[in-house]
Amino acid sequence: MLPNPTLDQLQVFLTVAETGSFSAASRALNRAQSVVSYTIANLETQLEVPLFERSGARQPKLTEAGRAMLEDARRILGDLQVMRARVKSLKEGLEAEVSVAISVMVPSKAVVDVLHEFREMFPSVSLNLNVGELGMVMDLVMSGKATIGIGGAVLKQDDSVVTERIGHSFMMPVAAPNHPLAGLDRPLTLGDVRDEVQLVVTDASGLTKGRDFNVLSYKTWRVSDISTKHQLIKAGLGWGGLPASLIHDDLLSGALIHLDLDAYEQGEYPIYSMRRLANPPGPAATWMIDAFRTRLTHCPSQADFHAQIAELREPAIPLAAE
Repeated sequence: MLPNPTLDQLQVFLTVAETGSFSAASRALNRAQSVVSYTIANLETQLEVPLFERSGARQPKLTEAGRAMLEDARRILGDLQVMRARVKSLKEGLEAEVSVAISVMVPSKAVVDVLHEFREMFPSVSLNLNVGELGMVMDLVMSGKATIGIGGAVLKQDDSVVTERIGHSFMMPVAAPNHPLAGLDRPLTLGDVRDEVQLVVTDASGLTKGRDFNVLSYKTWRVSDISTKHQLIKAGLGWGGLPASLIHDDLLSGALIHLDLDAYEQGEYPIYSMRRLANPPGPAATWMIDAFRTRLTHCPSQADFHAQIAELREPAIPLAAE
């Protein structure tokens, strides 16, 4: 018959191992020492291996089998604590899981900061995260696959979806430094870009079917995601718009060049929180919306972003020798 130790036996075993003696464990557990010894003896009988070396030692010492079992006991009892915390949270109204859809327009640093704090604040809440572009965020919220969405353009008016502006971002037209457009040392015209390949992301949600945003070139390469578009532009295969937060380091290093193109609309891009009216967010999802609002309201404006990049790229002025 396979051994079937109880959680109580494992707790007693772990307490003896951590306190260093049967007497200390009996005090910690508020049980008679004889009960502690009897529990360990029963556990050893079930497992058919000795867990402690008792002969010739004033204090019980773990055997090799005992040391191996100790890690298993810690893991099992740790899982029990997680389950207890989750049950307690559910009884208090906390969600078991938060499903969130986030647009690529949301600065990655804000996403990482919020999720890092979310993990600390709600350790018992599971997270289901989807990151995408264009209509994906609203599509997932409308379909009920996401509890909340943090994203850009509200592409379809729907009374069943509650939206609130919580911040902004913006796109910038860029190209690799070896691209022909980057070599034109002047403001670009629509004629300059018409015959150059423009990289464009296709909206997998279908909400923008038949609609193009800032597509100015006659020749377009359409890709499925912003990450592929980013890499192809850096490789010099075309030009296109990318979220400013995504290309901050590329602009600083010179891996990408901002294109001075008036025809490309570069206004601030609003970021909204979205949720279904019939599915109000619980405490964890509400906290997440507030956390994103706090961080996104401090994002720099387009003018401040350009000034910051220009300042950081200025070479340091060497000090004159005395």
